[in-house]
Amino acid sequence: MMGMVHIYTGDGKGKTTAAVGLCTRAAGHGKKAAFYEFLKGAKTGEAKSLAALGVEFYCPVEREKFTWTMTETEKAECRARQADTLARAAAHMAEYDLVVLDEVLCAVNAGMLSLADVLRTVREKAPNTELVLTGRGAPEELIALADYVSVIEARKHPFADGARTAAREGVEY
Repeated sequence: MMGMVHIYTGDGKGKTTAAVGLCTRAAGHGKKAAFYEFLKGAKTGEAKSLAALGVEFYCPVEREKFTWTMTETEKAECRARQADTLARAAAHMAEYDLVVLDEVLCAVNAGMLSLADVLRTVREKAPNTELVLTGRGAPEELIALADYVSVIEARKHPFADGARTAAREGVEY
């Protein structure tokens, strides 16, 4: 089977959830899947659920600070972690039927990962591997390479109405 490239982007909630759903479907059919997290920490509900399904889960840190709160040294360390995560995903991609690069687009937009490196990863992906990229603000160069592009729109969100609801365990993470 020819592997395709999916992008889940937009300002709406549910990009990671869609990617997790695809992993669930793949695992249910006995496919081998890997899930790589960018700019997040490992203590998410999806990490626990995916591990229970046998999906390989990789996140370089337990918790990542928001980039706008990082010192220059922390930003440099974060860039190195993001580049290492992408390199690891690229190096092992052929071992999997499905690979998710969760929030990789946010890492690019935050200046924590090179767009050129992500483009190269997509262009050089294993031919039979299904590749999923998530995050806001998908660059046109990546959209042009994708087979599927889903733009998730925020029609209504508590934050937009002025509510300062904290991210809720089991719902937002």
